[in-house]
Amino acid sequence: MTVLDIGEVARRAGVPASTLRYYEEKGLIASCGRRGLRRQYDPDVIERLALIALGRTAGFSLDEIARTFAADGQPDIDRGMLAAKADELEARISELTVLRDSLRHAAACPAPSHLECPTFRGLLAAAATGAVTPPRKRTPGPR
Repeated sequence: MTVLDIGEVARRAGVPASTLRYYEEKGLIASCGRRGLRRQYDPDVIERLALIALGRTAGFSLDEIARTFAADGQPDIDRGMLAAKADELEARISELTVLRDSLRHAAACPAPSHLECPTFRGLLAAAATGAVTPPRKRTPGPR
């Protein structure tokens, strides 16, 4: 059976070895043994790491991603969870589109002062009420 050294897995997945060790600690991946002090992995770990990377990119926490794997380690992705995340992303995209358009308007607005621009004042009002929110921060920890 072919196994991959931790360094090879890190290279192929584009993540540092520390991330692999962290994911193993969190139960997201498992090594199949060691050669000396170096962890060894089954080749299918690359696909699992790709699923983890996709989940992280979509904004899922590591705990949420962990729940997308069945007890046997195979993906068992909750379609409702995917739909809910898609809805969340759609709302964020709409919010960011309004923000982008408002900033572009403010950058080119002919008003003598930004505070005299109704569009910019509307953006300020939205920010004051929390309607414009900063991007969500990722869960701390390695990639």
